[in-house]
Amino acid sequence: MIKQIIWAIIAVFVSWSILDFLIHGVLLKSSYQTTAHLWRPEDEMNMPLMSVVTLIFSGCFVVIYSVMIHPKSIATGIKFGLLLGIASGVSMGFGSYCYMPISFDLALSWFIATLVEITLAGLIVGLMVKPAVANDMENTSLL
Repeated sequence: MIKQIIWAIIAVFVSWSILDFLIHGVLLKSSYQTTAHLWRPEDEMNMPLMSVVTLIFSGCFVVIYSVMIHPKSIATGIKFGLLLGIASGVSMGFGSYCYMPISFDLALSWFIATLVEITLAGLIVGLMVKPAVANDMENTSLL
């Protein structure tokens, strides 16, 4: 099960990295340009740190599913991703809208993007992380 978890972390990290580039670097680029006063200049952004943050979130997401979510299935993975996606998306999109001078459209975009990304991660873990065999559980306990 450890190999499944590691591969799932990698798959979630890669999918989120690609989607982040497409969503924030392509689709929302003009929105960010109109609110440039809110962001660091591109040369001051810490992309290595952003990758570390994404990797840690990916790891936590996969391990929480692996250890705490039962039964393991595609449907359960999607439900887990959808529920966490709603919670994170509301916080990311509309929580930020409460105190940042961003447009409602940008807040809605962040909500939808977060919901899609985390729901996709739920699908990934549902596909990749299978229940451990009873005697393997002793050897693969993460907590």
